[in-house]
Amino acid sequence: MRFLIISYIQHHEKDNLYYAYEPYVREMNLWLKHVDELEVVAPISLQTKMGTDIAYQHPNIEFSAISALNFTTFFNVIKSVVKIPKVMIQIYKSCKRADHIHLRCPGNISLLGCMVQIAFPSKPKSVKYAGNWDPKAKQPLSYKFQKWLLSNTFLSKNIEVLVYGEWKGQSKNIKPFFTASFSDSEINMPLDRDYKNDFKFLFVGNLVEGKQPDVAIKIIEKLYSQGYKVTLDVYGDGALRKDLETYVSSKNISDIINFKGNVELSNVKQAMQKAHFLILPSKSEGWPKVIAEAMFFGTIPVSTNISCVPYMLDYGNRGILISDDIDEAVISISKTIQDVDLNSMAKLASKWSQEYTLERFESEIIKILKT
Repeated sequence: MRFLIISYIQHHEKDNLYYAYEPYVREMNLWLKHVDELEVVAPISLQTKMGTDIAYQHPNIEFSAISALNFTTFFNVIKSVVKIPKVMIQIYKSCKRADHIHLRCPGNISLLGCMVQIAFPSKPKSVKYAGNWDPKAKQPLSYKFQKWLLSNTFLSKNIEVLVYGEWKGQSKNIKPFFTASFSDSEINMPLDRDYKNDFKFLFVGNLVEGKQPDVAIKIIEKLYSQGYKVTLDVYGDGALRKDLETYVSSKNISDIINFKGNVELSNVKQAMQKAHFLILPSKSEGWPKVIAEAMFFGTIPVSTNISCVPYMLDYGNRGILISDDIDEAVISISKTIQDVDLNSMAKLASKWSQEYTLERFESEIIKILKT
């Protein structure tokens, strides 16, 4: 099988290996175990690979570099519009060579791929929609168009669209899906925590505006001011780190807020095995892997009510749903700590997450590739 990936994700080449964002490549490598040939159509950068990038693992890779599209400024819009016809021709030629077409959505390149795939109604296709599929979510027009086009079974034929969460009123080609980080061999009963005294919180993710790490810090700060013995370990790096560290220092809360930076997954795993809560007050998510990972080890997730998170948390039975308003979030957390059996909640979270292992994920991938 010749497997084609059409992706908006920036790639890097080094020593005849192709690198990209680690979680994406780690997932794609599971698909690639079951294909004979691989072609990747995506933008490529001349810069050196980023520290967290990893390489595709496949002996037969063809990389077809295309121009990145950027619509953030008027000048970039003009440049990108001029590039679109060439990019679409490149995507068409790659689709013609492929036995299975795989689209990574949503994104500008993905949008063009969604349009080109219409010309290949008989070829099997799959789409991993890594964004928020919630029909009621406020999203850019281009995202809404991609969702409409992929849901249209007249235009998009022989295609499975893998989305996060279960949503009512979807077309027959929309398939609820998931992602995974851990294997069956890592399944264990979560450690019992003491929920009577100190509470250890984790934040794991990029320190960028969309993840709202500042909100996480301020929630912990307020809980501390109300007499709770709380700490927060912040795993990750990003543009906001310096500002966050300055804020923590200015508020004299360095004793309870610890910045750990980017670390290996194994280190995060060890932290999750001991922490009481993971907090993620993000503005938008697809399937937040970090929440599922924390739940796997019995760490109770605390997350904003977005995308498929309510489904993951069973609408509050497997975790705490909060607003990104600091005061309201603190009230929700405090009420749960006082009124809920947290050991039972942690076990419910773990039992659910441990259903979604790498082995099950790979078995579902095999089914898709065989259709």
